[in-house]
Amino acid sequence: MAPPVVLVPGFATSAARTWGDNGWVDLLADIGRTALPLDVLGSGTAEKPHSPEAYEAFEQHLLERFPDEPVDAIGFSLGARTLLVLAALHPDRFNSLIVAGVGRNLFERDATGESIASAIDGPGDADDPIVRYFVQLAEAPDQDPKALAAFMRRSNGIVMTPELLQVITCPVLVVLGDKDFAGPAEPLLEALPDARLVTLRNVDHFATPKDFGFIDASLEFLSSSH
Repeated sequence: MAPPVVLVPGFATSAARTWGDNGWVDLLADIGRTALPLDVLGSGTAEKPHSPEAYEAFEQHLLERFPDEPVDAIGFSLGARTLLVLAALHPDRFNSLIVAGVGRNLFERDATGESIASAIDGPGDADDPIVRYFVQLAEAPDQDPKALAAFMRRSNGIVMTPELLQVITCPVLVVLGDKDFAGPAEPLLEALPDARLVTLRNVDHFATPKDFGFIDASLEFLSSSH
């Protein structure tokens, strides 16, 4: 029997909205796979501490909810980054990875973190359309703006480098919209030993989880990897 497929959403949203509402759970069931949607610490159904220090080991908090056996996993944006970190630190826990909404941005220092945090918890400026979108997500009933702002202010010791990713041994499917600010994908592809790219035409970052190109490519990848 195939292992569960772990599904991890992006920042300021939930596994239920990203994967459940967009049909992923049902479509995985159609190909005989059980979905295991997991929220990252601070979002959705997970605990929501208000201290930045509580998020320093948030990747480990996610890993502790994995099944014991190696899994296939799909992540979007923050979820994709988190899965890549875990696969680099614990390569034996993964059979395969699908990462969407990430690329060049993984290797650059993100200057928008404090902008997003201050806009979410009150005093900041939400003129930037990306920041404004995150503020809108943070207002959902299953989110806590103070927890999301604390998450963005964490001092996470894990820096993403090509050297870190070179130890990932499982096959990786990278999915990126050609309108996504996270791109291009090439720096990520070059860092991964076994990766291939699917480009989504006329798709931006936030439209990615519901794009049928992403869904179809993921289902095909999972079916062919077992």
